[in-house]
Amino acid sequence: MPTRKFKPITPSRRHMELPDFSELTKKKPEESLLEPLSKTGGRNNQGRVTVRHRGGGHKRLYRIIDFARDKWGVPARVVSKEYDPNRSAWITLLHYADGEKRYILSPVNLEIGSVIEAGENIEARVGNALPLKKIPVGAMVHCVEFTPRSRGKLARAAGTACQVMAVEGGYARLRLPSGEIRLFHEDCMATVGQVGNIDHKNVVHGKAGRVRHLGIRPTVRGTAMNPVDHPHGGGEGRHYVGGPPRTFSGKPAKGVRTRKPNKPSDRWIVSRRKGGKV
Repeated sequence: MPTRKFKPITPSRRHMELPDFSELTKKKPEESLLEPLSKTGGRNNQGRVTVRHRGGGHKRLYRIIDFARDKWGVPARVVSKEYDPNRSAWITLLHYADGEKRYILSPVNLEIGSVIEAGENIEARVGNALPLKKIPVGAMVHCVEFTPRSRGKLARAAGTACQVMAVEGGYARLRLPSGEIRLFHEDCMATVGQVGNIDHKNVVHGKAGRVRHLGIRPTVRGTAMNPVDHPHGGGEGRHYVGGPPRTFSGKPAKGVRTRKPNKPSDRWIVSRRKGGKV
């Protein structure tokens, strides 16, 4: 989907680039699929900040998304494509033949009025959900399950997709959006196609106010803090870091791997995203 650019009538408008929402066909969400969504401000159940730079933002309602695609053998008609404030991808409203309504992530080239389905013995076309063993090699898929019947968890952001490289020995080999190649059980479900809103990566907010509406608070440089607040703090004037860069909690910030070694999931990784073996 293309993005909108603006005349530079103000400094914030000069580089602003926003979605034009031309693909969307409905402004108000389906009320039966809404839930209240409370904000945490980045705090855990003890009230302590565990994720910094979160707080404020516009009020939202949560759209219940069907990541499981467990309604096998029941065809559904694509009714609308809508905006979801809780994710970067658009969502699509389905009306099933038995009267039920559900939201799914909206893939590229899924037309309004199309009929899609989930199951094992169906055609592998855009919007249909199948086990990996039934999807042809080379196809692009999204919303992939880690384990069978665990709901789709991979490739759910705007513009992302995994590619089926091979299916043999009870496992499917997929290339993930990061470049990592990983094995999945052949019974894991996936939806055919690439997640829509591809141009989301080109969005430029242009001003701080739009970022605050998203619930993101300012990030302060460590060198601007006091020594008690950050390892980079202190010094007279604008002082250099003096030593390897550190995070807020003192961990190395650049060039050090943070992934734990010998994780149980290592055996499913064929090739890391940087091209090396595990």
